[in-house]
Amino acid sequence: MKLIHWAAIAALSVAVGSDAVAQTQAPTAAPFTNTKSIVAWAAKPTRLPPYTGPNKLVYRLADVLASHKGKQSWQQEVFLSRDYAGAWISMAPGEKTKTQFYGDDRVFWVVQSGQMKVTIEGQEPFIAGKHFLIQVPKRLQYSMEVVGNEPALRFEMRPAGESPSYPLSEAPTPAKGVTYVKAVYSGHGNYDGKVNVPYVDFEKQIVQGGEKRRVWLRDDNNYVTILRSEKGAPTPPDNQWGHFHANFPEIWMIIEGTQQFLVEGEKLITVTDGDLIGAPTGRYHRGSASGDGPSTRLAFIPRPDNVHWTQPELLNSGGD
Repeated sequence: MKLIHWAAIAALSVAVGSDAVAQTQAPTAAPFTNTKSIVAWAAKPTRLPPYTGPNKLVYRLADVLASHKGKQSWQQEVFLSRDYAGAWISMAPGEKTKTQFYGDDRVFWVVQSGQMKVTIEGQEPFIAGKHFLIQVPKRLQYSMEVVGNEPALRFEMRPAGESPSYPLSEAPTPAKGVTYVKAVYSGHGNYDGKVNVPYVDFEKQIVQGGEKRRVWLRDDNNYVTILRSEKGAPTPPDNQWGHFHANFPEIWMIIEGTQQFLVEGEKLITVTDGDLIGAPTGRYHRGSASGDGPSTRLAFIPRPDNVHWTQPELLNSGGD
C-alpha cells in the first residue's frame, strides 16, 4: 500500500528546468547540524485560511495605478500580517517625507518608478531610481524627497502595529490611538556591509553587472530574498504544490520578467513586473519562472530560519 506522508523539509524545492519552483529561501549556512530530511505530522488547517483585510491573491500594478488615475500623491495598503504592513506609496514631484525612524524593526522599500533622494543617518544621501532596494535599520533616522518631474512610486514594508518615531526637530504626524511624548532612547541598528547595505541597485548591479546576490536583507526578524532565473521553465504539474508555512503568510513582488504562481485553492496565475502575489498561512504555494528571458521575484518572510513544509515523494510503506 502506498501512503503519502507530510514531511518537514526546510528550504526544499522541486526543480524544473533551470528554476527552483518552490524555493523561497536562498542557500545559507545552516544553523542546525542535522540537515537530514525528517518525516513528521505537520499541523495544517482543515479549512483553507481565507484572504483577510487588504490581503488577496494578486495585486496587479496596472490595476492599482488605474484606481489612482489622475493623482500624483496617494497611498494604498495591500498587505497586513502580524509582522508587516505593506503599501504602495506615490509621492508627487518635489514632495518630501518627514525625518522619522522605527524603534525596533527595519523598514524597507522597492522603488518602482520615478526618482527619490534618500537620506539615512550616518550615510551619504543617494538618488534611487527604478528597482532600487532600500533598507533602514532600527532607530536610524531617514527621509526621502522626490526629484525630477515625475512622481516616485514605491512598495514599502513597515513593521505592523508600530508607529514611527521622530526627532525633536520634527512635528510628529498624528496617528490614530497614539499620543507623542518626549522620551529617551539609545543605540541603533547597523549595516553589516555584506548582506545588509543601504541599497541594492538591482538594474545596475544584478541585471547589467551580473552580481549573484541572493539576499536583500536578513536579521533575526526579517528575510527578503532575490530569486532570479535566467530563463523560464515548463509549468510544473498541478500535483506539485510547493510548500506551506505554518505561522505566517507570504508575499512576493515581481521586479523583472514573467512568473507563474499556484496557491492552494486558487487557479494558476501569471504575473509580471510590479505585481504582488500573496499566500495565506497554511496554504501550499509555489512560484516558477516563465517566458523566454530572465525573471525575478522578491520573497518577503518575517524570519530567516523558517520551516518549509513540503510534499514528500510517494513512499511505499509496505504496511498500513
